[in-house]
Amino acid sequence: MLKFTEEHEWLQIDGDIATVGITTHAAEQLGDLVFVELPEVGGTHAKGGDAATVESVKAASDVFCPLDGEIVEINEAIVTDPSLVNSDPQGAGWFFKLKLANRSDADALLDEAAYKELVG
Repeated sequence: MLKFTEEHEWLQIDGDIATVGITTHAAEQLGDLVFVELPEVGGTHAKGGDAATVESVKAASDVFCPLDGEIVEINEAIVTDPSLVNSDPQGAGWFFKLKLANRSDADALLDEAAYKELVG
């Protein structure tokens, strides 16, 4: 199940694990990324809390935790090569995997059509 937030994160939810990244729209707005800082594996985050930081040639921005949960994996490849986020934001450029505290909370997030309307 693919969901989106109004803060331009996407979540690919499989069971109680959500793979999280920033949307193509967000990557285009930021421009070329030069630095990515990811959360620590094992850390718990509340919905809306800062989970990661990205810096581009234009600006620095926070990536928020879309739902309550625990970080179970991070994508080290984007730390080494931040351009992966620009080239494939909703694929190889994912940020972290989150074990959801309550999977049903995802029901309140945007579906693809609603997100496209938001940014359209």
